[in-house]
Amino acid sequence: MHKFFPLILSPLSLLSQETLPELVITANRISENVRELPYTTEVLRAEDLLENASRTLPQAFLNTPGVLVQQTTPAQGSPFIRGFTGRQNLLLQDGIRLNNSTWRNGPVQYWNTLDSQAISRVELIKSQGSVLYGSDAIGGTVNVLSKPTDFREKEGLFSRDSTYYRFDTNSESHLARRERSIGVGGLWGFTAGISLKDIGDIRDPALGRLNGTGFREYSYDLKFQYAFSETRTLTLAHNFLDQDGISRFHSTINNPGWTRGRSFTTPGTDLVRDLDQERSLSYLRIEDSSSNLSWLDSWQSTLSFQKSQDSEFRVRASGRADERIIDVDTYGLTLQAQSGNLTWGADYYHDEVSSAGFRNGIALPSNRPVADDATYDSLGIFANYAGSLGDRITYNIGARYTYSAADWDGFRPDGATTDQSGNASWDNLSFTLRGQYQLNDQWTIFGGASQAFRAPNLDDLTGRQFALNGLDSNGSPDLDPETYLTSELGTRFNYRGLFFQLSAYHTLIDDGIVRIINNSGGLSTTNGSDGYLYGFEAQATWDFHPNWQLSAHASWQDGRQRTNGVKDTIRRLHPLNGAITLKWTEPKKRYWISGRIQAADRQDNLSALDALDTQRIPVNGTPGYITASIYAAWQVSDALALNFAFENLTDEDYRIHGSGQNQPGRNATLSVKYEW
Repeated sequence: MHKFFPLILSPLSLLSQETLPELVITANRISENVRELPYTTEVLRAEDLLENASRTLPQAFLNTPGVLVQQTTPAQGSPFIRGFTGRQNLLLQDGIRLNNSTWRNGPVQYWNTLDSQAISRVELIKSQGSVLYGSDAIGGTVNVLSKPTDFREKEGLFSRDSTYYRFDTNSESHLARRERSIGVGGLWGFTAGISLKDIGDIRDPALGRLNGTGFREYSYDLKFQYAFSETRTLTLAHNFLDQDGISRFHSTINNPGWTRGRSFTTPGTDLVRDLDQERSLSYLRIEDSSSNLSWLDSWQSTLSFQKSQDSEFRVRASGRADERIIDVDTYGLTLQAQSGNLTWGADYYHDEVSSAGFRNGIALPSNRPVADDATYDSLGIFANYAGSLGDRITYNIGARYTYSAADWDGFRPDGATTDQSGNASWDNLSFTLRGQYQLNDQWTIFGGASQAFRAPNLDDLTGRQFALNGLDSNGSPDLDPETYLTSELGTRFNYRGLFFQLSAYHTLIDDGIVRIINNSGGLSTTNGSDGYLYGFEAQATWDFHPNWQLSAHASWQDGRQRTNGVKDTIRRLHPLNGAITLKWTEPKKRYWISGRIQAADRQDNLSALDALDTQRIPVNGTPGYITASIYAAWQVSDALALNFAFENLTDEDYRIHGSGQNQPGRNATLSVKYEW
């Protein structure tokens, strides 16, 4: 074990984003005090993303206990939350489901289609289960909240403008955003923003400049809110993001391979492997915070439309060129209501999918990434009751019924000469029971059990994706749903500036959908049998002086799953890791400075497929590392703020486990924000 870990574990750990905001809305779909929830919860504000120099949404979780941020490239990132990633975590924007039926197995790039500069706050609820938000909420539920117009807090005619710019020295990158808000206090508000990113190739201390790791991004967002009354609000919102030419660096000839000690990765062989992606979300929401009906306290209804296009172009060493394109239109309708202690409602999402595949410029139906002319429907009805027993015990008990159905026409499996059609449907009833016991004013014990459910999606059923080291992954139309049961037990302590939380979790896996090597040497999709995953997380903050704060966190996990009678390690388990931060704030809060040390132990607990993924996961395991960084900010005036970051001060040559490239070497960032 790395010599630094006793230092991390001795003060235990931090709520990584330091002072935790009091209220969170995602856990039970209503506003609640975060330290009174029977869940492990993380909250990141816009200020936290700025202070921690987060350039993308996935990078915002780099200092969060229990989360491994796998990055295939800087333009991509797929958080592993308590051992699960991609479609086994549920991503929401303003409470609207972003997961669709084409999300593939393993890490996905879609988390980076949310502009990190347009975020008001991010709420992560770990191991929540499927009751409140439906299929996929296994490792965690992440709700990304966009910036509000704040028109109800204003008086009279108002306007607000801001300009933001950031420069990174390591990759010579530029990021800029312009925002404007106008409105009439208490009546209406409108906000608009546009962001541009020109991210250069990163520099690694051992390999030098990593060609192809840079990217460009363009996005904009609009929001209009109108008050029908003091309690009833209309919201219209739209956002759009476009990324082009994102190279999958690890599999291309730009990747020379990497060696550190006895660990090494293999070079890439593809001449080209580029991704393009676009995503937009539009929604209309009407909500009433105080209903006139005796049986209904508040309600909210949302109608949404999402459009995404995902394409990949690949030229192998042989010169063979493959292109795969997916277009998805998603329609959503949700209803949520509050009646006393009961939260209840329903949600419905409908995907319409078109898909195309080409080889050497000629249409090839068997090369489609998923079946063409396909639809996917998901309907859920849920209820959750929050009650108490006496003065010390509070609890949540909930249930959800889910019905999912898939229908497809243009499916061309290997060996078939004509398209095949098919359909399938599944239903599920999931439950949750969570509680909290207040030992005294300082100590709390919380825990419970939550069921999670994930129906097979179109990628599971009909997918054909580029996978490990040149292998293709093929779907199977005969899959059963995945089911999970997560138990958690934790404790919190909060007294005179000291906050501490320790939690342990255990997840049982049944029929988990996995990939296996088939007889032809490719990958097939099948249901595994029994499995389990468990881990521990510790986090704490200590305000030991009015101007000083010490914080730290640490986490560890392990797990196994049996497939075709063979028991194997669960893929991409994160190693023992953690961080410790010391922060000083000037008495008048005009400026502050903090130092942080982050560390991870060696990870050589690999699954059989991890061992094959040698372009990303080193042979003999991913080496451990220690990095040191300094962060600072200066509020020059009411309008002008400066933020500084000096990252990886020792120029450590390291890789986050499962990533497709090493992390940047020594880097300095400067950001300027001007508001008026």
